[in-house]
Amino acid sequence: MPSPYILAIDVGSSKICALVAQIGSDKSARVIGSGLARSQGLKKGAIVDIAKASDAIKAVVDDARQSAGVSPQKAIVSVSGAYAASLQGVGKANIPTKEIEPKDINRVMRLALDSAAMPPPDYEILHVLPYSFKVDDQPNVLDPIGMSGSRLETHVNIVITQKMALDNLRKAIAAAKIEIENLVLSGYAAAIAVLGEDEKEHGACVIDIGASTCNLAIYQGVAPRHCDFFAVGGAHITSDLSISLHTPINAAERIKLEYGSLKRRENAAIEIPEIGAENSTRTASLETITNVIGARMEETLLILSGLLGKSRLKPAAQAGAVITGGAAKLDGVSEMASPIFGNIPVRIARPKSLPGLTETFRDPAFAVAIGLVRYGAGEFTPYEIDSANNLKIKSGAQKTPPIEEANAPIVEGANIAFKDMEEPNLPKRFWNWLSQIF
Repeated sequence: MPSPYILAIDVGSSKICALVAQIGSDKSARVIGSGLARSQGLKKGAIVDIAKASDAIKAVVDDARQSAGVSPQKAIVSVSGAYAASLQGVGKANIPTKEIEPKDINRVMRLALDSAAMPPPDYEILHVLPYSFKVDDQPNVLDPIGMSGSRLETHVNIVITQKMALDNLRKAIAAAKIEIENLVLSGYAAAIAVLGEDEKEHGACVIDIGASTCNLAIYQGVAPRHCDFFAVGGAHITSDLSISLHTPINAAERIKLEYGSLKRRENAAIEIPEIGAENSTRTASLETITNVIGARMEETLLILSGLLGKSRLKPAAQAGAVITGGAAKLDGVSEMASPIFGNIPVRIARPKSLPGLTETFRDPAFAVAIGLVRYGAGEFTPYEIDSANNLKIKSGAQKTPPIEEANAPIVEGANIAFKDMEEPNLPKRFWNWLSQIF
């Protein structure tokens, strides 16, 4: 019997957050416990010291369990987009029974996975996300289960990530005496937390600006079609301020939070501490602070716009760009981003709230953690092959099968022949992979 509790752990470069939620009979989630602390043993989204990271994770989870009064053992854990990439696959299957069942979805998604470019041996599949279904000659099918048809086709986004980074994350979680139920790409989790149904339907670009990385997920229909990242975040703004103002990092972070803005304003001077001069201060103008922050943010947004253009999916993001994460709170981000992204609509997004969530966590910086809870409560894509190699079916899908059938593992090496599909060709698949990555 599934546990009525969710333990979500967001392992970020600047903070580690844990939330415990209780699942109601209607599949709704209510937060009943939380823990939060500065990250240890991480750099640019990756674990660089397993012991320190494990100790920090354990302390945060212990706080969350203690405040919740329950101790769920299995966790849904975020994975940084810093080592992730997207591949594309297409699967086609005949339907012998002429009515599409969950096993047909499972089979066609597995075939799409087999048809894709072969990932290198040092990468691991994290998600297989179908963003388009076609039944016979009818395209743009949202939910094929129960439909009559003789042929089913799907296009999938295959999210892969570096195996070494995942192994280190798994070791840190295991050392904290926690089992992993699912690993979820942080950009995917953030999108779950902030996107509305209309935005998913029309297509949107979700950008999560964290401390050390920016994660980008382009939704088309009901699922992310493409994921990417850029290794710059809010911590780089802090570093720029520290260097430009000749002030310690902790003072620069406080200045960013207190005076950070991208909008021109009346100039004034503030007192700031100097590096290497104890109890000594100097003055800095708000204009200088705005210029430093604006230069870094403009550069970041220009690169993100370039990634969006490189994906060739900008026309699919008809609902525009949705920006979340800690740096999204800087005043004026949407006004700066809109012209850079080609005057598409841009909005700054707080995560959709959950019952029981304290005010601290109702903040863009916690979008990933809230997205993990929602993922655990069933708010993933309608169909998905998850990090545990299981088929997940969203509870809202039409004619949803029993839990045990919906979560059945993928059939490995399914031997199914189709006239219009080629046999796997490893050199060709490797070349296709290279062309998609580079």
